[in-house]
Amino acid sequence: MVGKVNDAIYGKTSQCVQWEYASTLPYQDPFNEIELDIHITSADGERWVIPSFWMGQERWGVRFMTDKAGIYHIKTYCTDTSNASLHHVAHTLVIKQENTPVSQCLQLSSDKRYLEDTYKHPFLWLADTWWMGLCDRLSYRDFQHLTQYRKTQGFNVIMLVAGLFPDMDSFDSRGENVSGFPWEYNYTAINPAYFDEADKRIEYLLENGLIPTILGSWGYYLQHLGEKKMKQHWRYIIARWGAYPVVWCIAGEATMPYYLSQSRTKDMYALHEGWTRLAHYIKSIEPFGNLVTIHPTEIGRDQLQDPSVLDLNLIQAGHEGYKSINNAHKLIAQERHRKPLMPLIIGEMNYEGILNNTCPSIQRLSFWTALLSGAKGYSYGANGVWQINTHENPFGASPHGHSWGDVPWRESYLYEGARHLGYAKKLLEAYPWWLFEPHPEWISPQRDMMHYKRPKVAGIPEKVRMIYFYTHDYHWWHRPKFSIEKLESHIQYHAFFWNPRDAKRDPIGEVIINKKGAWRVPKLPTKEDWVLILETKG
Repeated sequence: MVGKVNDAIYGKTSQCVQWEYASTLPYQDPFNEIELDIHITSADGERWVIPSFWMGQERWGVRFMTDKAGIYHIKTYCTDTSNASLHHVAHTLVIKQENTPVSQCLQLSSDKRYLEDTYKHPFLWLADTWWMGLCDRLSYRDFQHLTQYRKTQGFNVIMLVAGLFPDMDSFDSRGENVSGFPWEYNYTAINPAYFDEADKRIEYLLENGLIPTILGSWGYYLQHLGEKKMKQHWRYIIARWGAYPVVWCIAGEATMPYYLSQSRTKDMYALHEGWTRLAHYIKSIEPFGNLVTIHPTEIGRDQLQDPSVLDLNLIQAGHEGYKSINNAHKLIAQERHRKPLMPLIIGEMNYEGILNNTCPSIQRLSFWTALLSGAKGYSYGANGVWQINTHENPFGASPHGHSWGDVPWRESYLYEGARHLGYAKKLLEAYPWWLFEPHPEWISPQRDMMHYKRPKVAGIPEKVRMIYFYTHDYHWWHRPKFSIEKLESHIQYHAFFWNPRDAKRDPIGEVIINKKGAWRVPKLPTKEDWVLILETKG
């Protein structure tokens, strides 16, 4: 909804209302010469300080969204206090009740272990990675198609970069959309037309129930722009999209120097300090309480000197197949109880189709290792989608001279691993997954439980046990070798195998516990990966 300031502006609950201000004074360089903040106060005293976004010429826009009907009082504050058309302009905003769903905002659980939606329902993060999804190599029509496809598979988060993309230098033509770059050359001013086009995509995700996780830039751009310009960049992003239910991601691989840097150690320390200052700035101007995270080189909280500004701890475990899975297990075990507590989510790992050992079975192994080891969300990626390859225009080489591969997104978005992760998410959502804790002691033998081949076990005592077997557990001439241990003698469990490739069940029946409180695992239905579930009835 868009309006111009007069006596009052009208909006509806759970819908973004936008209005604008026009300066009667001309400026040579309006984007850089002034800033305009909007102070909004509700009848019950709640307050917001909202940055405006430059719309071009002498025009500034404002976006606001609330689920509460009522009259809101507005007053503007401009850095040019002599401009009566922008400074101390007072008017009202009338929000009327609309029978539409409450906006899907994410928040932390009371114990800060997992995410919840607006209704306090546990939210199981399953993201897809479209780093360059705002560039013109993915048309808006194709963006819509990709959105619908991932939605049907069960994804609920999409990770995007706001124009300052990885694997390229500043103003690389591969990063343009139909209106150019997000900034004018040499970062002299923002390009509002770029963000007008990006708006359509962010809004389309939200209309379809997908939460955009918006990265301001890749980490090394902090040294390209400098802190002053990066603050302008983030202020503009928050002004544009802060009223929407989004997740802010401060930077991608935040402390990684530019690919061709000749002073990598020095740059890494500078980025560590610089992004810490930017993180505090972002938190200070974010008016709507959207969650903040950072995409790491390995551990999110370690990208900053002060992790208290983060709400989520993302982990990047690498793209080396089995080695990365072992690394993920180690990092999750290390991070689960670090203070301050925050939900632990895989932010990047084993993109399907990248390098070697990233086939569908590795996608399943990566997901189940993470979720049954203590992570509360998972971010998938498909090589070819994250960089938006097309048949006509593959992304090509990164600055380091190597290409990650030329498979076009129209092929890679159909990879089976994404579908299998959607099945897994749906299965977990049938249980109180947010209460699951790892229980390696529930299975025997227990040799090297962090190794990717070892079964991963989690659940809730006296309620449910979930075990993921990646490799078959017996030789053809031997009996199955694993036993479920420490079963409660007063609990009657029923068991079934669940096929992670097609989501079908293979029933087992009642679990018969021996005198030692153990139950030998039956032979897996096939020599493939399977999930074994023991659950109580009623």
